[in-house]
Amino acid sequence: MSMTDTAKSMFSAALKVLTGFLTVIMFYRALGVLVPSLPANVRNVGVMEGEPQWYKPKPMPMPLRGSGPPSQRSKLVFEPNQDSSDSLGDMDSVNWCNEPHVTPSTYVTPPAEHELVYVEIIQRHHRRTPYAANLFPVEDEASPWDCGDVALFYFGEPGGPHGERSAKTYWRVGESVVNPFKAPGMAAGGSCHFPQLTREGLEDAWRHGRDLYEVYGDKLGLDPEGAVEEATRFRVTNNVITSQVAGTLLNGMFGLTGPHPLQVQDKSIDSLEPAYSCPAADALARSYGVGSSDPAWTEHLDRSRGLFESLDAVSGVSADARDWHVSWDHYFDNLASRLCHDKGLPCKVGDPETCVSSEQAGEVFRLGDFEYRYLYREAPQSLAMSVASFGVWVAELAQHLREASTGQRPKILYRHNVAHDGSLARLLSILQVQEMGWPGMGAEVVFELYRRGMGAYFVRVLYRGQRLKSSLPLLQGADLVPLGELLAYFDGLVGKGASLVPNKCGIAS
Repeated sequence: MSMTDTAKSMFSAALKVLTGFLTVIMFYRALGVLVPSLPANVRNVGVMEGEPQWYKPKPMPMPLRGSGPPSQRSKLVFEPNQDSSDSLGDMDSVNWCNEPHVTPSTYVTPPAEHELVYVEIIQRHHRRTPYAANLFPVEDEASPWDCGDVALFYFGEPGGPHGERSAKTYWRVGESVVNPFKAPGMAAGGSCHFPQLTREGLEDAWRHGRDLYEVYGDKLGLDPEGAVEEATRFRVTNNVITSQVAGTLLNGMFGLTGPHPLQVQDKSIDSLEPAYSCPAADALARSYGVGSSDPAWTEHLDRSRGLFESLDAVSGVSADARDWHVSWDHYFDNLASRLCHDKGLPCKVGDPETCVSSEQAGEVFRLGDFEYRYLYREAPQSLAMSVASFGVWVAELAQHLREASTGQRPKILYRHNVAHDGSLARLLSILQVQEMGWPGMGAEVVFELYRRGMGAYFVRVLYRGQRLKSSLPLLQGADLVPLGELLAYFDGLVGKGASLVPNKCGIAS
C-alpha cells in the first residue's frame, strides 16, 4: 500500500469516528444536553451558555461495595403501624410505608410578613397491594392478600334533568368453582386486585388529608362548608389507585361524602403519570439505566447475582424471567408490600423452613433505593431524561404559580396531585435534591407561594414535611426563593407553556 493510500485510509477512518461522534452529539443536543468534558462537580443541561446545570447529589456508596458507616447508607424502615408524623424525614431513617408529610406538629411557619396565597402538592399514592407483574408465580398461602375490608366503588351516574341516580356498586373479587384457571400469584383465599389501595393505605390517605387541612385550611381560608370545588383542584392519573387515594383524602380534608370532580388528562398525553410520548427520553433512559450495558448500571446487578439466585429459589421465579433480573424493582415491590402490611417475609411454597431472611430483604431494599438514586439523580443524564419526560407537568406548575401571583384567572387557592413514584422521582431530579432515594408511600412535595408587601412573591419547597435540600444553588440557603428566579429555572428547562418539551422529546412541535 502506498503512502497516499495509507493516508486516504487513515483519513477515511478518522472521518468515520468524527461522524459517529457528531451523531451522538446531535442526539444529546436534541435532548438539551451538552456533553463535552466539564468540571467534575457540574454538567450543563442546556445547549446554550448560562442554561441550568446538573449538580452532583450528596455521594452515597453503592450497595455490596463495602458496608460503609450507617450514616452513608440508605436505611429505609418498613413500619406498618407507625404514623408518618412520628418520622422526622431524615433520609437515613425514612418509614417507606408511610412517608413523612406536612403535619401541624412539625410545620414551620415563615415570618409573619409573608402571606400564604397558594399551595400546590404532588404526592405518591398510599399503601397498596403489589402490581400483578410483581407477584411470585405462586404466593405463600400462609399469608394471602385479603382485601375484604375495603370497598372499591365503580359506577356511573347520569347527569340529566330527570334525577336518575345510581347504586353505589363496588367490586368484590371471587373465584369460580368451575373456572380451571388461576390468576397469577393468587393464593387460596386471596380477595384483592393487584394493585389496589388497602385499608391501611386508605386510612393513611384520610390522615394525610386531615393533616393538610389542619395546616393549610385556615391559612388559605378553605372553608369545608364553603365553595371547596371553586377554590381547589384535585388531579389524578388514569391509574385507579390514585382516585382511590383522592376520594379518601378529600374526606379527611373537608369531610366530603358527595360527588366531587377529579381532574384527569387523557391517558395518551397525561403529564402527571407521566404518559405522553417522549422517545428521546426513553432512548436516553435505556442508554444508561434498566436494560443497558452501562457499567455504572450493571455493576450492582453483577454483584448481586447470588442474591437473585437465593431469592429465585424461594419465590419460584425462573432464572430466565428477564423482567425480574434487569433491576430490583419486582422483588422490592413484592417484599416491601408485604412488610408494609405486617405480613412478614415469604417462605417457599411447600417448605416453610426456607424463607427470605431479613438480611436478604434489607439488601433488596438498599439495591432498589440505589437504583432510583442512580436512575433519577446520580447519573448525569438523569436531569435531561427527567426534564423531557416530566417537563409538561413542571410547565403546568409554573403556569399555576404565575396565575396565582397575577390573578389572571379566577382564584384557585389549592391544587393537589395524586401520582406515582416515577412522577415524584422525576420532579426531585429536576429540583436536584441532595439525597435521592425511592419515594415511598405517600411521599409528597409541596410548593407554597407567599406574598410579601405590595407584590413581592416567594416560593418555599417542602419535601417530607421539611424544606427541600437541593444541590441547586437557587434552592440552597434561604427557605423562601423569589418566584421569578424559580420560574426562570423552570422556563430555562422546559420553556413557557412547555414550549421546549416537544423538541427535547424528539418530536416536532
